[in-house]
Amino acid sequence: MSIKTYSELVTLPTFEERFQYLKLDGVVGDETFGCNRYLNQIFYKSKEWLKIRDEVILRDCGCDLGVPGREVYKRVIIHHMNPLTKDDILDRTEYLLNPEYLICVSKRTHDAIHYSNDSILIPDIMPERSSNDTCPWRR
Repeated sequence: MSIKTYSELVTLPTFEERFQYLKLDGVVGDETFGCNRYLNQIFYKSKEWLKIRDEVILRDCGCDLGVPGREVYKRVIIHHMNPLTKDDILDRTEYLLNPEYLICVSKRTHDAIHYSNDSILIPDIMPERSSNDTCPWRR
């Protein structure tokens, strides 16, 4: 697995390219923490995480994958671009709190990255609307 970085990610101009760069090709349900899940739950409530989380949101202007014009209006998730392990938390590795390995995403994008499923993403261009397109009995 190659290490993914923010510096490399932002050289990709489109949302789609950034998504392809980040998506995981793992198997859904692969165990990451198992019975040690409490470790990441404690970490995500720590003052150090909350501080870096705010910094990343400011850096990315609260935009999905840091793409201008794709603001996240619901809950912003800070995604670790390189999946964390129990040892990353215990040893406080550089992947844990370094903004170079973090990016803002929406819940939908976060799920799409982890499930390698771009079909759940919202398209950039909305379909053209037509009269009565939401009333099938009036077509």
